[in-house]
Amino acid sequence: MRLANEPAVCVSVVGTRGSVPRETGTHMLVFADGFAGTIGGGHLEFVAIARARQLLQSGVTPEQPERHVLGPSLGQCCGGVVELGYALVHAADVTAMQQQLQQTRIPVALFGGGHVGHALVRALAPLPFAVHWIDSRDEVFPVDVPAQVLCEHSNPVQAAVQDVLPQSRVLIMSFSHAEDLDIVVACLKRLRERNDLPFVGLIGSKTKWASFSHRLLERGFTQDEIDRITCPIGLPGIKGKEPEVIAASVAAQLLQTLG
Repeated sequence: MRLANEPAVCVSVVGTRGSVPRETGTHMLVFADGFAGTIGGGHLEFVAIARARQLLQSGVTPEQPERHVLGPSLGQCCGGVVELGYALVHAADVTAMQQQLQQTRIPVALFGGGHVGHALVRALAPLPFAVHWIDSRDEVFPVDVPAQVLCEHSNPVQAAVQDVLPQSRVLIMSFSHAEDLDIVVACLKRLRERNDLPFVGLIGSKTKWASFSHRLLERGFTQDEIDRITCPIGLPGIKGKEPEVIAASVAAQLLQTLG
């Protein structure tokens, strides 16, 4: 994280009213010669970056948020109001900033470190998700992963289902159908107990899902419970089988779950 080597000003959307480019809780870091993140672009962001660099130079930030009306004076016709907070941050704030950014992300539990899993981690990196990446094979994870990705080796892999964060979107794509089925069963049991997984998706064909559905009925799950699993995953109409195509389709499907 660049903040470990140089100070910055954290610009935060702390309040909004009406039509605005980004929601409350959005952050960006402004450095002397660059920035990371966005509060929505346009002239508002241009003004915010200039203000942040002024504050970075003076070393003093305002105690109260600054109010911006998105009208003709800012060259933006959204018609809403945005309140921006500014805070000086340094290397000592790296951990706190990472935790803050994680809290604004939606948790995703990704089971499977194969080609599609790797492509999905790359596809989700710039999106508002924090990925809990799980596999029974410890050696499948790359050395370098994005800051918002947590890798976990779990054997048996389905044991990790009990520990994923509430409201996680779950994606199942392990290296074997047997593991996939074990993870699906664990997810259905958790849904019975806690009902806190809004999306559970399984990679595979309609034939695979027909076989899984039959086995799940034999294990005592009702059809209504089984229908809570999405299989195949990905947006309808996208036919490509390349890992990157599947990842893009699934990433878009996850964005739809945010409402």
